[in-house]
Amino acid sequence: MLSASAFLIALASPLQAKQSPKPLKVLLITGGCCHSYATQKNVIKKGLETRANVVVDQVHTDDSSSNPPLSIYRNPNYAKGYDVVIHDECAAGMADLSILNGVLAPHRNGIPGVNLHCAMHSYRVGNHRMPAEPGTDDNLWFDYLGIQSSGHGPKEPIAISFTNTEHPITKTLEDWATIEEELYNNVQVFSTAKALAKGFQFQPKRSAKNGNVIAAKNDEAVVVWTNEYHGTRVFSTTIGHFDETVADERYLDLVTRGLLWSCNKLNDNYL
Repeated sequence: MLSASAFLIALASPLQAKQSPKPLKVLLITGGCCHSYATQKNVIKKGLETRANVVVDQVHTDDSSSNPPLSIYRNPNYAKGYDVVIHDECAAGMADLSILNGVLAPHRNGIPGVNLHCAMHSYRVGNHRMPAEPGTDDNLWFDYLGIQSSGHGPKEPIAISFTNTEHPITKTLEDWATIEEELYNNVQVFSTAKALAKGFQFQPKRSAKNGNVIAAKNDEAVVVWTNEYHGTRVFSTTIGHFDETVADERYLDLVTRGLLWSCNKLNDNYL
């Protein structure tokens, strides 16, 4: 026969097994040029917390310049206590190497990163239009991302096709077409990056800023991928310009799965 103490332990064990683990602590960074971050930050927070066992804290500035005064700058310990950082800032004009090294410090020290849309066009310390040499100052941010992007075409719908359907992030997801969105180009895709999806966009004939006519064309680029950065997992997608896209259930599903994968927590305990 079981002793009284053993009986109580046996009763407690199933209850303990069903208890959820502590939620992941997520730091979401937003602000800067060209996007309605005041709205999108709350959509992302709610979308992630609804889908996953996470708690999202926000660092935000309403500054809409290309060099927003984010409070994380000059604080290399800004991610202390967090399990993952989401970079959703648009800071193309921030070219201070000391600040950039501080932004990268947590990721160099093992904290995973998630990067959304204009984060790919931030921290341009060199000539971002030319292929940067890995390991150089010009490539610091791109080394972390795994892809170098220099710009985008017109706002037109993008057909998203998952090219690696066996990856844990994508295996439950289906291809979809966005509303009008920006297709970010790929100047370079580095060997540490693994493409998960491509975007295909028809770009009608249009006039350039200098008055030249740009011929109509079909364009494509990697739009979802993972990267390994000093042994740290990084997930990125260039999709996510407009509020409607950010609020799309399919987009939030993708970002949620990418975030959990980056933390090595893409499992039933966190979904």
